[in-house]
Amino acid sequence: MSSQQPSPAHIPPTDAPDSPATPAPRKASRTLAAALIGGILIGGAGVGVAWAVSGDGSSANDAAGDARDACRALSGFEPSDYTAKGAKGEIALNRFGAAIVLSASAAAGDAQYKPLSEAVLLARNAHAVTYDFNDSRVKKNLDKARQICDDLD
Repeated sequence: MSSQQPSPAHIPPTDAPDSPATPAPRKASRTLAAALIGGILIGGAGVGVAWAVSGDGSSANDAAGDARDACRALSGFEPSDYTAKGAKGEIALNRFGAAIVLSASAAAGDAQYKPLSEAVLLARNAHAVTYDFNDSRVKKNLDKARQICDDLD
């Protein structure tokens, strides 16, 4: 006689998923905004460093020079180019970023440049919320920063 062992019972697979049926909420807009702001700051810092390193002698390595360079970047910034593809868009993005970081550097070096830095930062913050340079808060603060720059000359 042969001994037979009973075969193990077959356990059918379940159709229930291992994870919840609803996906986790997407945070794409927050991630995009953070990436955009990070890109602006990094790009602006790069432009600022490039200007400082290649200096043409018109800007000293001080708060006044940073303020002049921030104003120069802001005067070359065209908001309508900000969303353009290619070089136009990159130039606008980097000039706006340069104005942000250079005005902050100027304010850190000398409190008299704090209003310039605040106006540029308020414009950036309003733009980060609306993504629209035609928004009244963005325009108001860009105009204020440009007026401060005009008064520095």
